[in-house]
Amino acid sequence: MTTFKDRSDVFAELGTKLNIAEIFETLIDGPVPIRFTAYDGSSTGPQDSEFGLEIVHPRGVNYIANAPGDLGMARAYISGDMIAHGVHEGDPYELLKAMAGLKFRRPTALQLVTIARSLGWELLKPVAPPPQEAMPRWRRMALEGLLHSKTRDAEAIHHHYDVSNAFYEHVLGPSMTYTCAVYEDENWTLEQAQENKYRLVFDKLNLKPGDRLLDIGCGWGGMVRYAARQGVKVIGATLSAEQAEWAQAKIAEERLSELAEVRHSDYRDIAEGEFDAVSSIGLTEHIGVHNYPAYFEFMKSKLRVGGTFLNHSITRPDNKHTSKAGDFIDRYVFPDGELAGSGRIISEIQNVGLEVLHEENLRYHYALTLAEWCDNLVKNWDDCVAEVGDGTAKVWGLYMAGCQLGFERNVVQLHQVLGVKLGDDNAWTVPLRPWWKA
Repeated sequence: MTTFKDRSDVFAELGTKLNIAEIFETLIDGPVPIRFTAYDGSSTGPQDSEFGLEIVHPRGVNYIANAPGDLGMARAYISGDMIAHGVHEGDPYELLKAMAGLKFRRPTALQLVTIARSLGWELLKPVAPPPQEAMPRWRRMALEGLLHSKTRDAEAIHHHYDVSNAFYEHVLGPSMTYTCAVYEDENWTLEQAQENKYRLVFDKLNLKPGDRLLDIGCGWGGMVRYAARQGVKVIGATLSAEQAEWAQAKIAEERLSELAEVRHSDYRDIAEGEFDAVSSIGLTEHIGVHNYPAYFEFMKSKLRVGGTFLNHSITRPDNKHTSKAGDFIDRYVFPDGELAGSGRIISEIQNVGLEVLHEENLRYHYALTLAEWCDNLVKNWDDCVAEVGDGTAKVWGLYMAGCQLGFERNVVQLHQVLGVKLGDDNAWTVPLRPWWKA
C-alpha cells in the first residue's frame, strides 16, 4: 500500500503542509507499530493498540525531527514533551517490545523542506537537550581529555554512578549490587540470586580463608564484603566517591574493617601486588576495547603465580559489531562505554599470557535481573522521583527496560571468563575438573 510519505508529488507541491502525525510517519521506515498522537489532534498507527506515544509540546517535535532515532525520541520522552500510554514510566518494557521493529530514516532534502514549512523554521532550530544528557564524544575530548584517560574515565563514572545512593538503594535492593545476578531458577528473589552470584565468583576463584583478593571496579563493595565474610582479605577500588563512601560505612557496620577496604581510586593506582585472586565484575564495559591489553596486563601483574582471575562483563553476541554504544546509552547512561564479543576478550586475555580455564554465558540471567530492578523502580517510583527528579527516573526506566529486551533478544550477552596466571614452567596449579557448583 502506497502512503503519502512514499509520494514525491505530495512533497513537491508548493504550499503542502503536513500535520505532526504525517511528519512522524515521514521519519519512520515502515508502518507505525503503536498508536501515535499529537497536540494538534493528528494521529497514526493502529487505533486498537494497547500502547501509545503522545507528543504534548512542540519541543518534542523539534527533538525528534533534529535527531531521528533513539536519541531524539529519548529527549522528547525524558523532557516530558512526549508521554507514554499503557505502561508505567519505571518499566516501559512492554511498550519497547511493541516498538521493537520501529526504524527511523533520515528525511530527504525535499521532505525536510516540507517538514520545515509545516512546522515553521523557528520550531526546527536546535534546542538544548534535557539536563540528564552528557556531552557528545567530540566535546568530551575537548573538555575532559582523551578517551579513557583517568580524568575522563572518572567523569564518566561520576555521570552514571554518583546519582544518589538512596536512589540506588530503591532500585537495586538491599544488596546494592549493580551487576547481573545468577539465578538457580526464575522463582528466586533478586537477593538470593545476587548472593549466589558472589558465591559463584568466590568459588570459581578457588579462594579460602587467609587469601588476598583485589576487586577492581567494586561498586558498593558487595563482592568485597562477601569475600571478607569468608575470611579473605580484600581491597576494592571504585572511581565513584559516593560508592566508596557507602561501601566503607557498610564494611564498618558489618565489622569487616580488619579484612575489607574500598578505596576511591582508579584501579590502575592500586600499588599492592601478589594477590591470590583478582575479580572484575562489570568494569570491562568502561575500559575501552583498545585498552584491553593494558587492562589484562594489569590483572596479570597483580597476581601471584598460580593466582586466579575472573572477568564478568557485558559483551556483544559476536566479534564483528562496532564496540561503541548507541547514542542514547552513550549520552544518558554510560558515556564512553564500549563492548566487544567474548571471543575478543578471551583473545586479549590469552595474548598477555594468562590461561583461560572456563567461560560461560549468563545472558538470560541479566534479563531476569533487569526485570527485578524495573519492578523495584515502579514500586518505589515516588521516592525515586523525589530523590533524583522525574527526568532521571525516566532515564533509568527506559534504560533498564530496553536492556532487558536486548538481553532477551541476544543483542547483548553477559560472560564470565575464569583464568589463572602461569609460572615460567607452565605448571597446572588448579584442580583437574571444575571445583565449584554451577
